[in-house]
Amino acid sequence: MRVIVHGSELASATAAAALSSVGHRVDWTPHPDLPWDALREAEWLAREPELLAHLHASCQGGTLRILGEHTGDTELDEADILWLALAPDQRQEAEALVAHVASRQSLPLVVINNSTFPVGTTEQFESCLGHIGQVAVALPDMLEEGRAWQVFTRPSRWLLGCEDDEAAIQVRELLRAFNRRSDNFQRMPRRAAELTKLAINGMLATRISYMNEIAGLADSLDVDVEHVRQGMGADSRIGYEYLYPGCGFGGLNFSRDLMRLADVQSASGRASVLLDRVLDINEHKKETLFRKLWAHFHGQLEGRTVAIWGVAFKPGTTRIDHAPVLTLLDALWAQGVHVRLHDPAALASLEAHVGPHPLMTLCPDDPYQACEGADALMLVTEWKCYWNPDWRRLGDMLGERLVLDGRNIYDPRYVAARGLTYRGIGRRADP
Repeated sequence: MRVIVHGSELASATAAAALSSVGHRVDWTPHPDLPWDALREAEWLAREPELLAHLHASCQGGTLRILGEHTGDTELDEADILWLALAPDQRQEAEALVAHVASRQSLPLVVINNSTFPVGTTEQFESCLGHIGQVAVALPDMLEEGRAWQVFTRPSRWLLGCEDDEAAIQVRELLRAFNRRSDNFQRMPRRAAELTKLAINGMLATRISYMNEIAGLADSLDVDVEHVRQGMGADSRIGYEYLYPGCGFGGLNFSRDLMRLADVQSASGRASVLLDRVLDINEHKKETLFRKLWAHFHGQLEGRTVAIWGVAFKPGTTRIDHAPVLTLLDALWAQGVHVRLHDPAALASLEAHVGPHPLMTLCPDDPYQACEGADALMLVTEWKCYWNPDWRRLGDMLGERLVLDGRNIYDPRYVAARGLTYRGIGRRADP
């Protein structure tokens, strides 16, 4: 098929690479706010496994053409599919492109809305189309940063919002190469698909926040929350997924999807008490490690030094959008704490976001470099390189031998047996 992909999001880059890799003829037009010349230098794209390699291979093979003001190619041909994967604030540009493509298209066209726009947007796109053979469908973005290629090419499901049988057949054919092991399409009306995407993230956030509330209760009752998590997960009605307590979730897509769901509820006239509480809990949890540090030192924090491992909102990305570390830094600096930070990928993003700060030292080379002269260590992002540290070395380096584990990746008894004080989320152990 002939496909136009529009946008500069992870979803658009992945769609362009994956669809062209299986023989579709793809024209990818990055959004003008982030053209290809800038996009190809983006660190988040470079770190996404396999993605850049497949983009380059498809360009060389002739199945992918990347259009833009500096590429020499700007004119779109007629297409079978227009795939829209844009940021939530780019809806007006999406509508303009739909109208433009439809006006010069004589062939049937399926517009695939792969963006997280307000519920009902896909129907609005269809109103911009020219004739009965042009249809808009919703195919919500279900990708995960750090696993985008794997999720797209080996999907557990496709959530298709479509009332038109011929359009559904066209979408199935488009994605047939990624749907061979079993039929992974779940078809429903367009508005239902748009709302389902938001509802899924709302449910996941609710599970995380509920587990964080239980971790706080476990702390106050001197209960190890890991026993509670395992007991809850063993119940088949609940399961283990998204039951790991931590120091708060972040991420641009996840956070803005929750805000979008809150906006949908507000616009419908229904108060969003539960979702508001979920968001409040998450923001509160971002200060959890600070409060544990405060309690350990009885509020005497000025002049102390803390090492932080991990600043990205999750492992495998350079992004710090809504990351817990940002809230944590504000709290530490307000108390005059010097912070030494290490992250395998995201220090440049942090430096660009906060700029130079007299109480911040970036340590890009070695996690242990961040611990030099530190009183305590805070684990904020669970990169694999942090999972098995040299505890003897850490004990010698940390002045107060205090480890604050924001992701509960360490065994409290093991850490304590090495002579360190351990404080996790709903878990604790003394030397």
